[in-house]
Amino acid sequence: MVRAVMARLVVSAGALAGTLLLTAGLAPAPVQAAPPKPTSITVTGRDINKLTVDAAERDELFQLLLSEVSWLATATPQTSAPAKNKRGPKFVLTVYAKKAAQQTYDLYPLATGGPRAFRPAKQPTGTKKAGWFYGRLTMSESLRVSGVPIKARADVISGGIGGGVGEEVARGEIDPIASVNDYLAEVRRLFLLNGAVLVLVLFGLAGVAFLIRRRV
Repeated sequence: MVRAVMARLVVSAGALAGTLLLTAGLAPAPVQAAPPKPTSITVTGRDINKLTVDAAERDELFQLLLSEVSWLATATPQTSAPAKNKRGPKFVLTVYAKKAAQQTYDLYPLATGGPRAFRPAKQPTGTKKAGWFYGRLTMSESLRVSGVPIKARADVISGGIGGGVGEEVARGEIDPIASVNDYLAEVRRLFLLNGAVLVLVLFGLAGVAFLIRRRV
């Protein structure tokens, strides 16, 4: 009698455990909340006051700055830290969602060998692996048009940012194909000019030879 009761209890316990496991396996995984949408960016650094670029007011410039750092949140570090005397001026760019800071990065647009970016381990939303990255070649111009006092680079951006920010650069100053075409056009003109002079010289020689022959 006791054995029968114990057996039933064991079977019931096993069935209950199986049901719980099956239920846990079928239960939907918790949905992770999507990161909040960035709405503004601030830039701080040497010789500048705090610059703020709001997406609602200057979306084109905001997107330009955001493209310089948005990929750094999940990227794997690419390089080691450059020597301090080769980093150039540092500018700290912070991305906000409404009034809450989300990401912060140290940018070195004038570093020797090309722009660099540093992701600090301590982030506004938690901790990440610290690391150095090669920055985009447009970094200096993106910062410049936002108000950072950096010398313009005509070889990076050919057009300005809406609202009168940025500079228009002539196509021939940055387009190597256009420069080559202009050079070839000059060479063709030079050959045509030389050819015309050669023809005139030949006609002159022929005339002189004809006169000499008549006298002889």
